[in-house]
Amino acid sequence: MAEITAKLVKELREKSGAGVMDAKKALVETDGDIEKAIELLREKGMAKAAKKADRVAAEGLTGVYVNGNVAAVIEVNAETDFVAKNDQFVTLVNETAKVIAEGKPANNEEALALVMPSGETLEQAFVSATATIGEKISFRRFALVEKTDEQHFGAYQHNGGRIGVITVIEGGDDALAKQVSMHVAAMKPQVLSYTELDPQFVKDELAQLNHVIDQDNESRAMVGKPALPHLQYGSKAQLTEEVVAAAEEAIKAELAAEGKPEKIWDKILPGKMDRFMLDNTKVDQAYTLLAQVYIMDDSKTVEAYLESVNAKAVTFARFEVGDGIEKASNDFEAEVAATMAAALGK
Repeated sequence: MAEITAKLVKELREKSGAGVMDAKKALVETDGDIEKAIELLREKGMAKAAKKADRVAAEGLTGVYVNGNVAAVIEVNAETDFVAKNDQFVTLVNETAKVIAEGKPANNEEALALVMPSGETLEQAFVSATATIGEKISFRRFALVEKTDEQHFGAYQHNGGRIGVITVIEGGDDALAKQVSMHVAAMKPQVLSYTELDPQFVKDELAQLNHVIDQDNESRAMVGKPALPHLQYGSKAQLTEEVVAAAEEAIKAELAAEGKPEKIWDKILPGKMDRFMLDNTKVDQAYTLLAQVYIMDDSKTVEAYLESVNAKAVTFARFEVGDGIEKASNDFEAEVAATMAAALGK
């Protein structure tokens, strides 16, 4: 039987990423054959990964990488926040973002077939990571964003990498694009413009806003305050020319009833109409980038601010770790009690 030296174990660890004991056991089982040991570790790793496959991996990191006119934002999940800070995990995330930006896959299946710097496919790299790190490590999703030579990328990660954003703007510069990405990270828009919102979604959200007003009015009634009116509209998509014209006429009638001279209406009307637009585009403000108040200048929307500096937003992608994943709820006290009982042999 071949001698299993420390040097041999070290070589296998460097090639496979396995722990000391796993590497030594694999070499013993394969009589010191490095290549067979690597294959054995991979098989065991796949078995370990399969055992962990049904675990919930809702922690992790985003990765952002820019490759010329192509940028990638990705999400990689782990089971705990602790592992998400592990150097091996961070390296895996960064390398994954890079190969995806360079390889430009069309879907996850193509992404998993890309070759990593280690020579493994991306899929194999995640199996290996699951085996060596000891938690379920999974590649969840990616988005590719492209720009022209004249446009600018804003690449930004927030909260230690839990949020990753890529924005494309036309006009301005990279610094402005990054500021817009910071806004996207903070304000969570889902789409660029109101034109991308589904009409039924707008109706449902408007109904929810009015439900909140009803609840508020119950409280106001208890203290003798007047009720707040319901919102008629939620999106610019609903504000047809007829709706806007009717609103303008209603404001003029209101000014007349207040006794305001008609010669000053032109000075009052724009502000009143701005207020009407603001009150009736609440859904846009919540979900669309262009309608949100810009965090760098709260006197303007994102769209108005960019127009003021001769720029415009073209597109964006925003990932936040764990979005849409239902985390397992752990009863900490029960977990501690179970651990203690096991230790005491009960």
